[in-house]
Amino acid sequence: MVSESSSNLSAEAPNRRRKESRFVANENHRIAKMLVTKAKDTGRGIAIEDLKGIRDRITVRKAQRRQQHSWAFHQPRSFIEYKARLAGVPVVLVDPRNTSRTCPNCGHCDKKNRPTRDDFHCQSCGFAGPADGVAAVNIRGRAEVIQPYAG
Repeated sequence: MVSESSSNLSAEAPNRRRKESRFVANENHRIAKMLVTKAKDTGRGIAIEDLKGIRDRITVRKAQRRQQHSWAFHQPRSFIEYKARLAGVPVVLVDPRNTSRTCPNCGHCDKKNRPTRDDFHCQSCGFAGPADGVAAVNIRGRAEVIQPYAG
């Protein structure tokens, strides 16, 4: 026999998922708007990693699969792209390969440059910093190379 409380829980699950989806979409809209506004106000473009096909390119442990596959990376990109197009802000997609393993100082690329998930330490020149910050500098550098000179 199914109790009334357990049937209510299963009936509430779709509502909870929809509520969470609306919340995430709203947050993605807010963040995209902030990024595009900042880029427009400062006269800059936006460089983002091209994560198309990332689920096929990376492997994760079984315990992390659900979290990795529920990550909505396409939605923020599409929101940024359409808001930037409306605002006249250029968006450049950058190849994400090795952005957090390559030293922005000397260009040395090695898995050993990432001793931990959060840290970067170049084996060649000794440059060190937070891995996310290093990746952001590399993404900016790649985007500058892609952009044609229009002056």
